[in-house]
Amino acid sequence: MAHAWGYSEHDGPSHWCENFPVANGPRQSPIDIIPSQAQFDSKLKQLKLKYDPSTSKGILNNGHSFQVDFADDDDRSVLTGGPVTGTYRLKQFHFHWGGADDRGSEHTVGGTKFPCELHLVHWNTKYPNFGEAVSKPDGLAVVGVFLKIGGANPSLQKVLDACDAIKSKGKQTTFSNFDPKTLLPATLQYWTYEGSLTTPPLHESVTWIVLRDPISVSPAQMAKFRSLLFSADGETPRCMVDNYRPPQPLKGRKVCCSFK
Repeated sequence: MAHAWGYSEHDGPSHWCENFPVANGPRQSPIDIIPSQAQFDSKLKQLKLKYDPSTSKGILNNGHSFQVDFADDDDRSVLTGGPVTGTYRLKQFHFHWGGADDRGSEHTVGGTKFPCELHLVHWNTKYPNFGEAVSKPDGLAVVGVFLKIGGANPSLQKVLDACDAIKSKGKQTTFSNFDPKTLLPATLQYWTYEGSLTTPPLHESVTWIVLRDPISVSPAQMAKFRSLLFSADGETPRCMVDNYRPPQPLKGRKVCCSFK
């Protein structure tokens, strides 16, 4: 039985521990990254992201966010290097964002929130598939990218244009020939730590790679995010806003960085 969860007062992050006790576990995400306390690690490799636009398949409103799904049956779109060993295949990307106050990122940097955060979810190919990898301690590698208010982002606009067709929960449509690399900043310097999924079932299986440099998003583009709905057709419309989990306790974990 899948437990219902969401971001409202009665089913939001403060209630998740009722059905998912791991919510209070030792490596929960997101966290507040404190740059002065992150340790430079010279052994961290350069992050390599190789994405093939032909693997982009569809876009879906799952009632919590919207996600773009990728074909992950071969190594056309993969993450290597960085803090991980082996090859991790891209499964999907999605976003978390706030309301009109433009404070919606999950990770914070020195307590500062960004308007939105992109998560690119990859799974470790030493396991047979995503379903097997998702609960393993080294099963997933997620790249987090902050969005900050600035000029309109043309690559992001391609994604947002597709959102017209998936306004309400459960809607999906094809979304092909998209290169997620166009959503990355020019420099891939990063912070990294061992964490978890930020949504139920909150598996502690994620090597987090949070990029230091943000990408831009315009106020009009942020308004487009907020025009999506948590609700399905026929239900009372509820705007999709504040779909983020607050930072969790570090509990002695080390945050490392690839830059001085």
